[in-house]
Amino acid sequence: MVKEIEEALAVLSIPEKAEFFPKFFKTGKGEYGEGDLFLGVKVPDQRSVAKEYYAKISLQDLSILLSSKYHEHRLTALFMLISKFEKTKDKAVKDEIIEFYLNHLQYVNNWDLVDSSCYKILGRHAFENQQEELLRKLAASEEMWHKRIAVVGTMHYVKKGSYELTKEFVTQNLKHPHDLMHKANGWLLREMGNKNEQELLGYLNQYYKEMPRTCLRYAIEKLDEDLRQDYLKGKI
Repeated sequence: MVKEIEEALAVLSIPEKAEFFPKFFKTGKGEYGEGDLFLGVKVPDQRSVAKEYYAKISLQDLSILLSSKYHEHRLTALFMLISKFEKTKDKAVKDEIIEFYLNHLQYVNNWDLVDSSCYKILGRHAFENQQEELLRKLAASEEMWHKRIAVVGTMHYVKKGSYELTKEFVTQNLKHPHDLMHKANGWLLREMGNKNEQELLGYLNQYYKEMPRTCLRYAIEKLDEDLRQDYLKGKI
């Protein structure tokens, strides 16, 4: 661990960077928590660190954090990337961040990383710039994490009141493991049910037998209890 820190600091030798970079080094998820001491440095909240330092770190340096084998490094890097994307008004800079994100998708292979980044970066970019094809290409990928990124990216569409793209991706992938779809189904079905309960029931009647059981629990959580139990017990 000390060797890795020394190597990283050799790369990030500018004093301004050396001042905060060691704070990101932890030995693995769960081993150090916020407020713990690591090499004499108090482990900070990752979101707070990202908001404080995102402007000081370049995309090149973020690639070092993002390619780390440690989950915490990658998560902090993505929080910083989100801050950069949200704070800049320059379209060219936003496009550069999107390209950077797409070129580093191989490191976004954990649910925390997907949830924290693709909804706020990729989903927002696709929605605001009418780039649905970008998400469609990811959804058609053979790489499971790419499919997950595409589905979670559509959550921004749901937030804006449009759930057709989410519904399309979800119904195309009902046979995949539930952790690909359960959150998307939860958002999608809740939103659909809030707008039109009959549409929700029609969707469930058509697809519920194909939904993994855990996925179904998320999908029907807003139904009346008797109807929800009917779906859970397979009576319908």
